[in-house]
Amino acid sequence: MTGEPVTYVEAIRLALQDEMRRDERVFCLGEDIGQYGGAFKVTKGFLDEFGARRVVDTPISESLIVGAAIGAAIRGLRPVAEMQFADFVTCGFSQLVVNAATFHYRLGQSVPLVVRLPSGGGVGGGPYHSRNPEAWFAQSPGVKVLAPATAADAFGLMKAAIRDPDPVVYLEQKFLYRREKGTLPLGPDGDHVVPIGSAAVRRDGTQATVLSYANGVGMALEAAARAAAEDGLSVEVVDLRSLVPLDRETVIASARKTGRVLIVHEATLTAGFGAELAALVADECFEWLDAPVWRVAAPDAPTPAEKNLEDHFRPNAAKVLGALRALCAY
Repeated sequence: MTGEPVTYVEAIRLALQDEMRRDERVFCLGEDIGQYGGAFKVTKGFLDEFGARRVVDTPISESLIVGAAIGAAIRGLRPVAEMQFADFVTCGFSQLVVNAATFHYRLGQSVPLVVRLPSGGGVGGGPYHSRNPEAWFAQSPGVKVLAPATAADAFGLMKAAIRDPDPVVYLEQKFLYRREKGTLPLGPDGDHVVPIGSAAVRRDGTQATVLSYANGVGMALEAAARAAAEDGLSVEVVDLRSLVPLDRETVIASARKTGRVLIVHEATLTAGFGAELAALVADECFEWLDAPVWRVAAPDAPTPAEKNLEDHFRPNAAKVLGALRALCAY
């Protein structure tokens, strides 16, 4: 690892900046991303460096943003569209899953666009600014879904997304923006790209596996460390990083190795992406399992706006630890 530590949000900004310098086809569009620098300041300073043709302030219309990005991508450009909050991608949902997702299948037409979705809770955003919509897009063949948990992966996956020929939904956990820090593992050429579809084992273990992504990875690592220190448990933590395509091989290998699987995500429990993971493990690892596959997730309710209620509502390391102890005692 090289260089000074950067925050998760700085890593995203640096990756965007690098790709815009590397490839003149890359441009950004979204609400208030120019002079204001974006709701979370990801594109701060971009207007001065790249100009208004490549840093496009749009009207307050997510449908317009997604539609314009699709049109630009079809014409050979590499748009990166920002939704101020993941929740509002619903206004452009049809264009993403009906049009962009199917053009390659129907017409042989690549649609190389990235849609940035600042997602998740933990910042007091309430029910309109806290969604985790990854499962919506995981059901849409033709769309890739990425959810980095570290600064290095936020950097490397953004670069991979921009260079990919297909539509990519890139989830950015707002809670991690200025809390998660790390150095970037830059190569001799100053580049670092994380392959789409590759998971990472963040902690080795033998008695249980935690499968997670984005904000859940930190919870899982904290819980695994406490389980080792307080209970002598050996817990493996797998950071999926890429949900679609999914690194099935790493998931299956870890589940067969430990015989117990806990799935952690901040999205709601019912029909969350964890349900697909549980089905995969049940299908491929049943004979190796020593316990049921369990999930830690948010309840099926809107996210509270009041901070204390939100903290109680969301998954956390304590809830993960409790589930791990029960799973290992099963």
